[in-house]
Amino acid sequence: MSGFGFSGGLPRCFAYWQEFQKCYAKSDKPSECTPQSNDYTECLHHPREIARAAAIQAELNRKIEKAVKEHQKASESKADSVSIGVGLIKREGSEESSSK
Repeated sequence: MSGFGFSGGLPRCFAYWQEFQKCYAKSDKPSECTPQSNDYTECLHHPREIARAAAIQAELNRKIEKAVKEHQKASESKADSVSIGVGLIKREGSEESSSK
């Protein structure tokens, strides 16, 4: 990395890169620099942010589906409990058939 971004200033992840580079130069084991490496990778590609946003969206979708199903059940139970006649079908014992 040169330390300069496209606009001439510092790149957005340069500070994380410096921390990782400093740790890597001082340590005997590269595994000691895993937190700095993870921070730099997160800054570049945002994998944790993307995963969190996907989990939030999945939970929102689950709640919406649950609410829609509950609304449908409530609507079906109301529709089943009320019998509405519009007078197109003549039934036995109704006023129209008894008046003939």
